[in-house]
Amino acid sequence: MTVAMTIAGSDPSGGAGLQADLKTFHQHGVYGTSIVTLLTVQNTQKVEAIEILAPGFVIAQLDAVCADIPPSAAKIGALGNAAVIEAIAERAGRFSFPLVIDPVMVSKHGDPLIDDAAVQVLRQKLLPHAFLLTPNVLEAARLAQMEVTDLSTMEKAAAVISRLGAKNVLIKGGSLKGDPVDVLWTAGKTYSLPAERVDTRCTHGTGCVFAAAITARLAKGEDLVTAVKAAKKFIAAAIQTSPALGQGYGPVNMHVRTDF
Repeated sequence: MTVAMTIAGSDPSGGAGLQADLKTFHQHGVYGTSIVTLLTVQNTQKVEAIEILAPGFVIAQLDAVCADIPPSAAKIGALGNAAVIEAIAERAGRFSFPLVIDPVMVSKHGDPLIDDAAVQVLRQKLLPHAFLLTPNVLEAARLAQMEVTDLSTMEKAAAVISRLGAKNVLIKGGSLKGDPVDVLWTAGKTYSLPAERVDTRCTHGTGCVFAAAITARLAKGEDLVTAVKAAKKFIAAAIQTSPALGQGYGPVNMHVRTDF
């Protein structure tokens, strides 16, 4: 069976983080392993507390899993602080499989998840190991150190971020006005990936699920453009059929079809 690994934080409400990643892996017929980086106290309405695990404990999990059940692709989500990011970056230099990095900086509720020092370590030490980086518009602006407000600046930011070392960059434009358009930068080319906007508050974990779907498909051997386009259809269907759980930003439906 194909294996995919997630290195991410825990969301006890199940809509984001490693829980969402594992559900998405399973839906794609991929066996999922998980390295826990941080614990949260949260639901669809708010994040009440975050506990970041010691870097040594995170690395111990990673080494144990890779030594026994090596993945065909891996995804990184929330890492929490500069020390954990640096520790993961050191190990990432040894990975022989594609690494998808979702640079989680702010929660859906607007709570900051990493500080400026951690962002600098992310830019300098972890991004060069990314096969694919999947920032949203706000994260792309912070990484590229420029304003990102439309399709043109998304394309420029993707090129700037690629010069930091990320082999491929996917900027998600869901927070911009109008119908959402994502931009994929790969091999010096850009692809626009449009979708219809869905009027819903059930968008908790969309970035996690999108990146996890891409990771699962890469693990199964799909090329990048095919994997991204299919994962885009998967997350669109997941949003359109969200189960309306919780009283805040509800989770998407991770049990939709995958044969796109």
